[in-house]
Amino acid sequence: MGWTDLLAWNPPGWGSPIFRGVITTLQISFCAYALGLLIGLLGARGKLSGGKLTKRLLEGYTTIVRSVPELLLIVILFYTGTQGFNSLLAAFGLGPVRINGFVAAVAVLGVVQGAYSTEVLRGAIKAIPVGQIEAARAYGMSPFLMFRRITLPAMLPYAIPGLSNLWLTATKGSALISVVGYVELTKITQQAAGGTKWYFTFYTTAAVLYLVISLISLQGFGMLDRYVRRGQPKVG
Repeated sequence: MGWTDLLAWNPPGWGSPIFRGVITTLQISFCAYALGLLIGLLGARGKLSGGKLTKRLLEGYTTIVRSVPELLLIVILFYTGTQGFNSLLAAFGLGPVRINGFVAAVAVLGVVQGAYSTEVLRGAIKAIPVGQIEAARAYGMSPFLMFRRITLPAMLPYAIPGLSNLWLTATKGSALISVVGYVELTKITQQAAGGTKWYFTFYTTAAVLYLVISLISLQGFGMLDRYVRRGQPKVG
């Protein structure tokens, strides 16, 4: 059996399962990235304008998550999160529930992404010329209107390079979910390689697929970066 047979779409080829693994990886990555951005926006706002306690809690959160290896964090959050939720249910006299693997994967990766997003967005907001914020306040803009019309458009050129890196981190970080048994591209690759003993073929295929995802993503973020910087003088 050659490598073309192994990667064929129909059995005994693994083409179809690998494709489903790619789709699952993208779904996990996108949802975790979106959750991380939401946490990052709230975290950045809390760090910049929250109270002393809020700032200390957020500082602890970002420091711990960025200091501990992601693999260890994923294992800890996955298992302790599940146990903690079931312990809470038990306190109310309810039986344990089985946590959906996809939801758990997104939640765990989202928490990790949120710590990095917080710092990226905080730095981008601080890079906005203070005069723009003061002018918006002088006009009596509400916080939401000021964010939509002033803060968000002004911060994006500073944030996009960091956010593009976080997206690439999310796509690669999704592979770590395989250690807790959730089936995505890396897990499918492990199963295919272990079942056929063609390790080089399948792991190389997975590496190429991750590379393709990264290259397409970089092109997309490049287009977005050029769009948000339209009208600005080019540097270099």
